[in-house]
Amino acid sequence: MNDKDKANPSLDGAEVPTVLLLPGWLNSDAAHWQSRWEVLHGHRRVDQDDWLWPRRGDWMARLDEVLLDSPNGARLVAHSLGCQLVAAWAAHSRHTARVAAALLVAPPDTEREDMPPNLFNWRPIVRERLPFASLVVASTDDPYCALPRAERMAADWGAAIIEIGSRGHISGESGLGDWPEGMALLRGLTGEAG
Repeated sequence: MNDKDKANPSLDGAEVPTVLLLPGWLNSDAAHWQSRWEVLHGHRRVDQDDWLWPRRGDWMARLDEVLLDSPNGARLVAHSLGCQLVAAWAAHSRHTARVAAALLVAPPDTEREDMPPNLFNWRPIVRERLPFASLVVASTDDPYCALPRAERMAADWGAAIIEIGSRGHISGESGLGDWPEGMALLRGLTGEAG
């Protein structure tokens, strides 16, 4: 099976949307479940020009570009600032119909006073309802977002929310490995078998 087949498995002969991985600030390292999914499942990472000083508009334009290059549309799998990217992008893009669903893992509270200046241009948080199925995955001890704030974002976005206990920022440091539970959440969100 080649990478394209892994990224777009056939269900009854029909191509399914590509999985686009949207890392957060500073990108996802090799231990991160997103990086592991990229290797294991052939999912496509959306690379950004500037991971250190992320500009919201630039990141939105890049997502539009990659999405238009995905002939079968996409399922978005966002981590951290990638979640804020999905919300901001969906509020402005004319291509939201190309998205089947979004898994939004550990959205950060970019409006907190202790956020680094690199993320100030991600304020205010875009809180419009998402026009596609979405699920927020939150931890009870995320250092970048208190659980009630994650719950508020999910409600504003019209997303379901699942709390997975004490898992920090649900990143490479959370001990998730390949995170098969997260893959099951994505499959459940998009109605995939397996």
